[in-house]
Amino acid sequence: MIIKLDFLSTKKIPTLFWSSPKALTIRPKLISILFLIIGLILFGLGEALLISAGIGVSPWTVLGQGISRVFNFSVGTATFCISLFVLLCWIPLKQIPGLGTVLNVIIIATVLDYSLPYLPSPEIYFLKLTQVILGIIITGFGGAVYLIANLGPGPRDGLMTGLQSISNLPIAWVRSGIELTVVLIGWLLGGVVGLGTLLFAIGIGPSVAASIHALTSLFVKLKN
Repeated sequence: MIIKLDFLSTKKIPTLFWSSPKALTIRPKLISILFLIIGLILFGLGEALLISAGIGVSPWTVLGQGISRVFNFSVGTATFCISLFVLLCWIPLKQIPGLGTVLNVIIIATVLDYSLPYLPSPEIYFLKLTQVILGIIITGFGGAVYLIANLGPGPRDGLMTGLQSISNLPIAWVRSGIELTVVLIGWLLGGVVGLGTLLFAIGIGPSVAASIHALTSLFVKLKN
């Protein structure tokens, strides 16, 4: 049995039936907004599963922890500064913000706040790992759905698409490269890295790419 890994070569965000013609528009299609919101909810739920598993936070949270230790900021303030810096990086990368850029912050934060109290925190380590992997899959799928809506990426996803555009490398490698770099810097600054953090850093790129590939293949077949 040969396992095909074609998705690892995925380089572009496709245009599907829920894609908006433009990222920055004052009258986005209703279906684009709907899929944007669905994708962001799934993205937030996936991150919440990672947190509730209890074996490591996201790479960007590790970076926030590290910066907060060095500069004596709160983690929240450090996270805000990181997001602002990443958005400034969009300028040379020629990324365009949109409705999704704003809703990214609002919806994901809301989903985290409301879902975490109800999600399981397993005591058996195997179940913790299983929950992390499930979280990575859901986060990647949600990311693919909302990016295809083309209403503007969040700060981190915009960095990914911008770097992919100038490097022409596959999305999987660009995203995992970003996450691993962020983990390393955060750890060097004093952030706490868990197994879940490393799994997320390695797995989120392939998860996004696999989801984009699967959605593209599915809707192309349905169209034909």
